[in-house]
Order: sequence, then structure tokens, then C-alpha cells
Amino acid sequence: MELMGSTLTATYARPKTSHFLPAISTMASSYRNPQPAMAMNPSANMWRTNTYFKSSSTVPTPSSMQRDNLDLVRAKTMFYPSNRTALSTRYTPDDWYKSNISNYRESEASRNSAERLRRDTIRLMQDRDQLTRRTQESTSKNIGERLNDVVFWRSELSHEIDNMLTEIAALTDVKRRLERALAETEGPLQVSQECLYHREKRMSIDLVHDDVEKDLIREVEVIKSCQERMRRHLDRAIAQLASNRAAQHELERDIGDKVTAQRIDDRCHHLRNTSDGIGYYRGIERLDPSLSLPDSWSKFTDDNILHSQSERASSHKLRDEIEILLNTTSNEMWNQFNNANVAFTNRISETADAKNSLQTHLAKTLQEIFQTEMLIESLKKALRDKECPLKVAQTRLEERTRRPNVELCRDNPHHRLVSEVREIEDTIHRLQERLMEAENTLQTLVKTKVTLEHDLSIKANSIFLDQEKCMSMRKSFPSMPRLVGYT
Repeated sequence: MELMGSTLTATYARPKTSHFLPAISTMASSYRNPQPAMAMNPSANMWRTNTYFKSSSTVPTPSSMQRDNLDLVRAKTMFYPSNRTALSTRYTPDDWYKSNISNYRESEASRNSAERLRRDTIRLMQDRDQLTRRTQESTSKNIGERLNDVVFWRSELSHEIDNMLTEIAALTDVKRRLERALAETEGPLQVSQECLYHREKRMSIDLVHDDVEKDLIREVEVIKSCQERMRRHLDRAIAQLASNRAAQHELERDIGDKVTAQRIDDRCHHLRNTSDGIGYYRGIERLDPSLSLPDSWSKFTDDNILHSQSERASSHKLRDEIEILLNTTSNEMWNQFNNANVAFTNRISETADAKNSLQTHLAKTLQEIFQTEMLIESLKKALRDKECPLKVAQTRLEERTRRPNVELCRDNPHHRLVSEVREIEDTIHRLQERLMEAENTLQTLVKTKVTLEHDLSIKANSIFLDQEKCMSMRKSFPSMPRLVGYT
């Protein structure tokens, strides 16, 4: 720290002017003494000085009077006006007093200036030290407050992320239930269509538009209507999940920035004058890399949280709608299923009398038909069992196409997956051929039965279609928990 902050002359740093003695040329005594100066020895000069400034109030003593007389004799014998040619110009006592007083004052003024400079400098150093310490403490306090704000918003973001993750998990679970419920409707729809298809095989007079057919047509319409509503809600759930994950991504990116900012501010908050790693960064105070203000900074996070809350509210509302939809569709399908079963039961009871007289004659044929039906069901089950492995293999292939850059390698797993898909597709093709062969065999048996006994086949075929075909398939109708998506 420089002691003098300016090159201007301060009060305590003014140029020192000597007032030790007045100028000789301006002294009045030099004009009053025209005698030439003479050499003056030190003893004589001291005698004149001591005797000249003697106080007149002093009471003379015998010894002092003797000494004065001796000095007077010596002066009379040594100094005569004729011998004063070498004597320098004399000052007056008034000049001598003024010179001393001027020196005293100059000395006192110099001391006062030095003392004032010392006091001012010490006070300046103390004030500046206190100001620096207060400024540093204020800055640390501001950083601490900023750190508290960051911690607060980080906790809010963390809480909102937890809520969003919970909501995403809940919506995902409902979406899976909806997908399972939608998949479960394929079986009843196929059964209803199969029932309609099989009942079209009724012959002659038995081919009537009865209550069973009406209920089956209504059942197909109900199931398709339920499927359409499920698909719409499934699309909405997929879109809502995308929105939720987008909001989650924004929250996670924001909290990631908050974590970084908290780490930096925490380090800055704990920096002290004795800390390691501190240094000079010239001109850093003129650099302003800021991208936001405190208001816009807090508003950005608040907007992210509000957006996430809005998406969670929409997601929660959609989940409630899906729950209501699942319960509604399951009740509708189950009620219509029961109505169709009642109609089937009534229709079968009406045609049961026509079957009694022909039961023994057609036993073997019906037994073969039944075995063929079991084979068809086994083949269908085998085909359904091959769907999941095929999906797994194709999904693996599709997922592996997303490998980045050079990782998209045609490696051994790729060749094995391709081979696996081809093997499963070949198996499905062969099973389908066998299924078609089994159905053709069943049709051949039915035709053979019709050929053997036309009248018997009409009644037997009607009973077979309603009871054996339709009712046997309808036994596999999903239960209520499966219709709402529970396994």
C-alpha cells in the first residue's frame, strides 16, 4: 500500500522551507554596522553570546561579578573597533529569537505532519482492512444465500422427479394392463367370430337367424367397440408417457446443472485467504458470462416444475379414465358373453330331442370329429406358443439395429437370431399347414357324416356346432381379472 495516494502536495507533505536564519541582505542590522568584519575566536563569541543574553533579573554574586570583570578586561584588551575588520555581520537578538522560534515551529509542524500522516495511514489501513473483511464476509454471505437457494430448488426438483418417476411407473403399469386387456379381447373376438363362422355351417332348415346368432353379432360389435376405445386410450397413454419422460428429462437436466452449480458455489463459499488454489485472474471482474438473472433463473426451474406437475395431473387423469374404461369394457363384454351363453343353452336344449335316436349310430363318427377338434386346438395352442419366441427373436434383431456406428456388426448373435427367426417361421408355417390339414380332415368327417345320414347330420351338425364347437371354445373366455389387465 502506498502511503501517498496522489502526487499533489498534501498538508503533511508540503515542501520544506528553511527558516533557520533570515536573509542577511534584508536584515536591518547589516545597514547599521558599516565596520569591517574581523576574525572572532570561539571563546570570544561564546562569551558575547553568554553575556549578551543574560537575564537582567538575575542577582549577581561575587564570583559572577569577578568573572564578568575578568571577561571585560579581556574584551577590552583583545577587541577594539580598529581590529574588527574580520568580524562577520552581526544578527540582532530579535533575529536570533525569531530563528529559534521558526525552527521550533517548523520542527513541530514536521512532527505534526508526520504524526498526522502516520495516524491517517494507520487509520486508512485499518479502515480498508475492515472494509475488505466486511466485503468478503458479505460476499461469502451472498454466496451462502445463493447456495441455499440452489439447495432449495434442487430439493424441489428432486421431489418432483421422484413424483414424476412414480407417476411414470403407475402410468406404465396401467398401460401394460391396458395392453394385456386389449390382447385378451382378441380371444373372445375370435371365439365369437368362430362361433358365427361355425354356425354358418348349419344346413337346411337349421340355418336360421335365431337368438344365438343375434347375440353373437352383438357380442362381436361390443368387443370391437371396446377394442377401439382401448386403442384410443392406449395411444393417449403412449403420448402421455412421452410427455412425462420429456418433462422428466428437463427436470433431470435442470437438477444436473443445479448439482454442478452447488458444487462450485460450495467450493467458493469455503474459500478463505489461506485456502489452496486461489490466484490472480486479471480482468475477470469485467467478464460477464451470465445467461440469466435471479428472477429468470428461479422462473426457469419453477416453470419446469409447473410443467411437470401439469403433465402429472394429465397423467393421473388419464390413469383414472383407463381404470374406468377397463371396468366398463370388462362388464360389457362379460354381460354380453353371459347373454350369448344363455341363448346357446336354450338353442341346444331345443335340438336335444332330435339327437337321442341317432346318438348310437353316430358315436364313432362324432368321436373322430372330437379328436380332430382336439388336434385343431392343440395346433392353435402350438401356434400361439410360437408367437412369443418369434416376437422375442424379432425384437432382439430390431433392438440390435440401434447399435451406434461401428457397433452395428453382423456378428454371430446376429446370424443366430436370423436363423432362429427363420426356424420359428418355418415351424409356424408347417404347423399352419397341419392345422389346415386338420380342419380339412374335420370338414371331410362332417361331410362324411352328412353323407351317411342327411337328416341325422342336420340335427347332429346343429348340436355339434352349438355345443361342441361354440360352447367348447367359449369355455376359454377370459375371466374378469384378465379382462381388466391382471394376469
